[in-house]
Amino acid sequence: MTSGNESSSQPPGECPKPELCALDSVLPGVSVRIKQLNGSAEVTNRLREMGFCEEQRIRLLMKHTNIICQVCNARLGISSQLAKTIMVEHIPAPNSKPKPT
Repeated sequence: MTSGNESSSQPPGECPKPELCALDSVLPGVSVRIKQLNGSAEVTNRLREMGFCEEQRIRLLMKHTNIICQVCNARLGISSQLAKTIMVEHIPAPNSKPKPT
């Protein structure tokens, strides 16, 4: 039986599961890719209109009462409750290029 609190050993700013986590669990400064929008059709349509689309890369800038993200070169703020409905995946750092042999 698991307790559901298995994310305590995760590296800071990374998703508890490699595949998906909620946007509100990401630390500021981390870039992620949106994979899934959960919620009513009205809410998900509005998020898409704002630029929070599936496969869109975003960067979390600030995390307080509201979440501030950089989306398509614009800064947008959403509530932390709304951020819980946006499932994202971590984007690996660009410095992980293979070395020539």
